[in-house]
Amino acid sequence: MAQVEVLQLLVSPAHRLAGRPSEGPSPGPSDERVTRVEVRRGLGLVGDRYYARPAHRNAAVTIMASQSLPADADLRHTRRNILLRGVDIDSCVGATISLDCGAGPVEFAVKRPARPCAWMDVTIGPGAQRALRGRGGVRCTPLNDGVHTLGPATFRIMAGPDAAS
Repeated sequence: MAQVEVLQLLVSPAHRLAGRPSEGPSPGPSDERVTRVEVRRGLGLVGDRYYARPAHRNAAVTIMASQSLPADADLRHTRRNILLRGVDIDSCVGATISLDCGAGPVEFAVKRPARPCAWMDVTIGPGAQRALRGRGGVRCTPLNDGVHTLGPATFRIMAGPDAAS
């Protein structure tokens, strides 16, 4: 069990990074970051563009480590959902993890890496896609319902890689 911090949460109702990166992001709210998210088992984050979509149910929530981002970048640039400080989330592929922000633990099956795309070079800056390889976060399936909020949280690897830590 480790103490971590949830730095940012993003619920994006629209897929703004679609089409050609050279054309720039689609219009939308200037800030889709929130202070609280509702997680639903097998469905994702309530209000997010991937919520309850069959093609994304095994990877509806993306979690990223803050140490992977430049200081001036945030979740709006990467389109990830949860930004954590204090854990190497990229090493958890294949694991079942638990994140408890104080309202009870929410478990996730960490399915696969969230690979950076060409949009990273547009939203973060030239070279970001290459720099984020292997550090782009992870795509997860929520295993139970719960709530996440900004601030201190408890992180635990329940099963899989490094479950003893």
